[in-house]
Amino acid sequence: MNLHTIDTGFFKLDGGAMFGVVPKTIWNKTNPADENNLCTWAMRCLLIEDEDKLILVDTGIGNKQDQKFFSHYYLHGDASLDSSLAVLGFHRDDITDVFLTHLHFDHVGGAVGRENDKLIPAFKNAIYWSNQQHWDWAVYPNEREKASFLKENILPILESGQLQFIPTENGVQFSKDVQVKFAYGHTDAMMLPLINYKNKSILYMADLLPSVGHIPLPYVMAYDMFPLKTLTEKKLFLNEAVEKEYILFLEHDPLNECCTLQQTEKGIRLKETFKLSSL
Repeated sequence: MNLHTIDTGFFKLDGGAMFGVVPKTIWNKTNPADENNLCTWAMRCLLIEDEDKLILVDTGIGNKQDQKFFSHYYLHGDASLDSSLAVLGFHRDDITDVFLTHLHFDHVGGAVGRENDKLIPAFKNAIYWSNQQHWDWAVYPNEREKASFLKENILPILESGQLQFIPTENGVQFSKDVQVKFAYGHTDAMMLPLINYKNKSILYMADLLPSVGHIPLPYVMAYDMFPLKTLTEKKLFLNEAVEKEYILFLEHDPLNECCTLQQTEKGIRLKETFKLSSL
């Protein structure tokens, strides 16, 4: 097995929304905001070479939306999904599986592309993986979360016949070295792959832990549907990460790809950061 970071560029989101009840005077030290109170965030995906499988975890925001949509998010950076794959010698047609942690636009937007006026899966040879519980949550969204679930990102996957569902059983095996954990605070039934790699355990954190700036337990995003649930889940996951010495892969941290944690007098805190390629 080989693991590769796939950078798809950066975008901006409101700092207050990203840190919830935490005052700006605190979070601005680790994630400085611009004059519009916006902070920069990565859209970092993961590529898993696993025997005859080439598995892409999440897809970034994509490029099919109109300029008005993208103007809200200030996309920047030189990397794209295609350029990052090309550096590794791969093409999107080589992808066999697309593992979608959840269906918010910044995670699934790149899963569907536009060909002339038609929306089609961007990975024509891949199986797309979600779970029935989250899929239903996204297709019939609540009013608060509706703006994050765009039908043009989701329905073409179903219509293509390329969609399959993972059972919502914590610890279910996706492949020999990849099992799936579930979290329900950010959105219903978000999937977090736990990967056995070089005798280490790597947990892809998706939106349960967007960045190292979110490690303290109260640092919960205002975007989360069930913040108290997130608080409980963070405590469980972070304690498990310390106990079992997990490496955490960070999807949105603008600077840090991976981190480890340690127990301190103030609670669980950052131990070290490093690139995935250093393993």
